[in-house]
Amino acid sequence: MAAPTVALLEDLRKLALELAPTFLREALSRVLHDLMEFEVQQQIGAKRHERSPERTTYRNGTREREWQTRVGAIPLQIPRLRSGSYFPSFLEPRRRAERALINVIQEAYVEGVSTRKVDDRVRALGLDGIDKSAVSRICQSLDEVVTAFCTRPLEGNYPYLWLDALYLKVRQNERIVSMAVVIAVGVLASGERRVLGVEVGASEDAAFWTSLLRSLVARGLRGVELVISDAHEGLKQAIASVLTGASWQRCRVHTMRNILAHVPQKDKAMVAAAIRTIFVRPTQAAARSQLHEVVQTLQRAWPKAAAVLLAAADDILAHMAFPSSHWSRIDSTNPLERLNREVKRRTDVVGVFPNEAAALRLVGAVLLEIDDEWQVERRYFSQASMERRKELTEPNELLPAPDKPVAPIR
Repeated sequence: MAAPTVALLEDLRKLALELAPTFLREALSRVLHDLMEFEVQQQIGAKRHERSPERTTYRNGTREREWQTRVGAIPLQIPRLRSGSYFPSFLEPRRRAERALINVIQEAYVEGVSTRKVDDRVRALGLDGIDKSAVSRICQSLDEVVTAFCTRPLEGNYPYLWLDALYLKVRQNERIVSMAVVIAVGVLASGERRVLGVEVGASEDAAFWTSLLRSLVARGLRGVELVISDAHEGLKQAIASVLTGASWQRCRVHTMRNILAHVPQKDKAMVAAAIRTIFVRPTQAAARSQLHEVVQTLQRAWPKAAAVLLAAADDILAHMAFPSSHWSRIDSTNPLERLNREVKRRTDVVGVFPNEAAALRLVGAVLLEIDDEWQVERRYFSQASMERRKELTEPNELLPAPDKPVAPIR
């Protein structure tokens, strides 16, 4: 780092001698650029263009991001890596959510809903007292950031849209109730993932889903071709009325659980294996044919399971109208599992939220962090595969057929 340091000092001297009005901003920009270069070198084990046995990966261009500071907006060129990801240490991606977590626990304490367990955690975080005015100020600043994130305009087309719900305990009218927190995630036509929004509701009826989808459309959501979710009540109706032309993919994993609920424990593995043969078929037509064969077999011993599978036939095969390279990620809500786990890890610390606003504040802060990380990670789908999505004339592409025919259930 000796040569870069000398070059950096020389540039700073020139800026200072010329008394440039943007001296501080340009100086900070150069320092941050060198800091990122140094961090990337440490992470990959080699300098730019250097051959080294310690090298673990290579650079793969940069990603632009603007960082707001006290001296103005600093344009950053964040390095991208071929494998893995790099996030600058000075951006501190975890600060907002940790502040939100501490704040929610404080607010719960102030509102009188704390327990001994929450009090112990407050002390474990190093908080000796509760200052109502400080809590109010922190809440206001966090609410502004989260609200701006959840209401920001959505630009571009989002062919794929995932919707999933988790449940939190919230105090409402002197009662503790379970409230649904619905998270919307989309993939742009260029292949990048984005957190699109979050909403808290008392019930998951058609009115709730319609309101959520309309709010996303009002912010600019367009180009949706496939919505992936569990069989939430009223959702299919809301999709038809708000997202005209979009298909609905019912989560394959949750559907499997619904089917196996009607099968004795000793037969679950065998029935699950038979159902999985549907999804290894190379085309949607072949998968549909296999599904009807499985239904006929199941009807002999487990008619209720067969009825559930038959009723879900169109919805669990909708993903096969898209590129086969996407199937494993668009046939279920599993891609949201990591996101949900991270949200639950934070919200479980709180236990019972004092109100809806506190729940939205913490969940929104966590989602904002995750969205920041996604913006510097590799594309979720390659741009080439997203382009192939437009070129499909048949509803799906071919996958290698199984080497051997699947044995029927005896």
